[in-house]
Amino acid sequence: MAAFWDSFQAKVTAALICAMLLVVGISDLIIHQFSLNAQFQQLREELKVVARTAAVAIDVDALMQVPLRKDGALTPSYLSISDKINRIRKDNPGIAYVYVLTKTDRPGIWQFIVDADPVQKRNMGITSYPGDKYDTTRFPEMLRGWDSATADKKFGRDEWGVMISGYAPIRDKSGKTVAVLGVDMLAADVYATQMAVHGRAILILFLGIILSIMLGMLLSRRITEPVESLTEGIRRVSRGELTYKVKVRGRDEIAELAMDFNKMAQELLDARKKSSEYFYGVIQSMVRIVEAKDPYTGGHSERVAEYAVKIARRMGFQPDDLEMLRQVAVLHDIGKLGIQDAILNKSDKLTQEEWDLMRSHSVTGEDILKPVLLDVQMLAIVRGHHERYDGSGYPDGLSKDEINIFAQILTVADSYDAMTSSRAYRKVSLRPEDAVAELHKHKGSQFSPRVVDIFCKILQEENN
Repeated sequence: MAAFWDSFQAKVTAALICAMLLVVGISDLIIHQFSLNAQFQQLREELKVVARTAAVAIDVDALMQVPLRKDGALTPSYLSISDKINRIRKDNPGIAYVYVLTKTDRPGIWQFIVDADPVQKRNMGITSYPGDKYDTTRFPEMLRGWDSATADKKFGRDEWGVMISGYAPIRDKSGKTVAVLGVDMLAADVYATQMAVHGRAILILFLGIILSIMLGMLLSRRITEPVESLTEGIRRVSRGELTYKVKVRGRDEIAELAMDFNKMAQELLDARKKSSEYFYGVIQSMVRIVEAKDPYTGGHSERVAEYAVKIARRMGFQPDDLEMLRQVAVLHDIGKLGIQDAILNKSDKLTQEEWDLMRSHSVTGEDILKPVLLDVQMLAIVRGHHERYDGSGYPDGLSKDEINIFAQILTVADSYDAMTSSRAYRKVSLRPEDAVAELHKHKGSQFSPRVVDIFCKILQEENN
């Protein structure tokens, strides 16, 4: 887990998610504020419309007849206007108070004419009977309401509570303003409406966070995938897999870098092939030197290579594998360069020391080829071509599938050619049918049963 958080992908993912969350947060805040502002402006317009409509509905003559004293609330004129105001309030459920005020001789101090319920705050000794004074200097929009319909631009607080109000002038027949009608909406009602906006904003923010995380992970993957492909390509090529190709779609800088990387790998592969061909030619010459030292093994390596390729082809291996096997089969006895001619050509039985030296040629061959052949499998074939299927071979005592399959093939091909060719220790070679019998005799112990059966079938087909 720690390795992931230290990775480039984790850092890109975190950066993208943080950037997206910042954008989402700022956008949500702006939208939220815009929504609240738009809602508030809409509320102001609605309050102005209600106030304007109610002001037009007021009977100015009846209003002017209301005595501006407490018992004025009992007069028919007051009651008729109060009844009309109550109907307006019922028709607009969000409205808490509806009232009518007029100016006094004192600047900013107005007095009530009509209120639908003049004793709503009776427990606090606050009333709005006709003639009760009210300080309007706290509410600039109320003062402007004497001239035209308007509404508070922010919440206001007075003895009646926290609210937002709309105002409209009441004019007589001559167009002169005689009073102002006010409608109040309590902050609690507005707050409930705004909470719905808050809820939507929180929901949008939550969805935005989820979307940001998903997009961040997706985009980071799209960004880091090409980098990971290049990293994998570098790792593969550093291990010698020069045929590996980095696959990056697109036309951006990373895709161009991938194309250049593939081109570089191909050039390295071409250079390696040229070098391998050169060294292979040199080593072939060395093999011929080995065979020249032992006159009984002339052409042995080429025949073994031919047999081995036939077996591998019948087993379904690809052309590249067949070519690799052909090359390594030609080189498999290169280790005999380190063995004295007297031992190679000795017709008598070898001593234990001489036999140990002879058995070392597979390891010596691997050591000779290791600086030249970078292919691990080719080296394994050279080293393992004297391993036995039952585990009694050398140099590592491998058995069955532990032995490289191409080494198993080479062992059968090598043994058949050795049996059908003259040797220093055996002047007369075996007939092919006798060699085949020997292969069958020792399959499962020295040889792979599958390889023996396939090779014998090939020989049978060629002799028919």
